[in-house]
Amino acid sequence: MVSQRQRERVEGYVALGQDEGAKLTVGGGRPPGLATGWYVEPTVFTGVDNGMRIAREEIFGPVVCVIPYDGDAEGLAIANDSEYGLAGSIWSANSQRALGIAKGLRTGMVLVNGEGGSFDAPFGGFRHSGIGRECGIEGLLTYTEPKQVPLIESH
Repeated sequence: MVSQRQRERVEGYVALGQDEGAKLTVGGGRPPGLATGWYVEPTVFTGVDNGMRIAREEIFGPVVCVIPYDGDAEGLAIANDSEYGLAGSIWSANSQRALGIAKGLRTGMVLVNGEGGSFDAPFGGFRHSGIGRECGIEGLLTYTEPKQVPLIESH
């Protein structure tokens, strides 16, 4: 983590997830042998429903919530039922299906089958995620203020 405060915030979410009834399946603590630094183990919760805070809030730590769903439409509905939308990830052997799902996700970035992105592409979230766009033409446009000035020439 970037700071002790952020590590404590993530640890608070781990405790909250357990209090909410999610099953801590992997991790959730500080890695053994790393006494210095602000490390948190990769953490996986199962038994999560989309009404839990650990599923609805941006944790900004190594925490994954597994939420079961039946079919692509329900999966998209769950993913989009959030006030945030920074990034999403899709893993599929069918790239056309993955691209169709990516089009339906209300996030600023969607990674398909791994990491990616480009420094010259815009980055930023939807809804309450982020503060606009960074990088790319869209990032530069953040620093502009468009104005319309219609002019009718007088004769």
